[in-house]
Amino acid sequence: MAAKIRKGDRVIVIAGRDKGREGEVIRALPKEGRVVVSGVNMVTRHQRPTQADPQGGLKRFEAPIHVSNVALKDPKTGKPARVGFAVRDGRKVRVLKGSGEVIDG
Repeated sequence: MAAKIRKGDRVIVIAGRDKGREGEVIRALPKEGRVVVSGVNMVTRHQRPTQADPQGGLKRFEAPIHVSNVALKDPKTGKPARVGFAVRDGRKVRVLKGSGEVIDG
């Protein structure tokens, strides 16, 4: 199945503790149905010192968030938008459901 949310997309979190925050998709995990969004769903982990990182300590990083909890940001309105697919010029492209605007292509 084609991905409605891809790496590099600007998304808005629509559910969960970070609802309303926005960021760029850093990584997509399609097998798990999750995405990693910059600055969203920050978690703290205890890191044991290693040769690569002799300091160790508490490290903060973005944890994956389920793809159903994010929506693509409409570039014109700045609001969350639903994504669909259409064939334009013989290519399958992503389009915004509300305006019909082509996202990539």
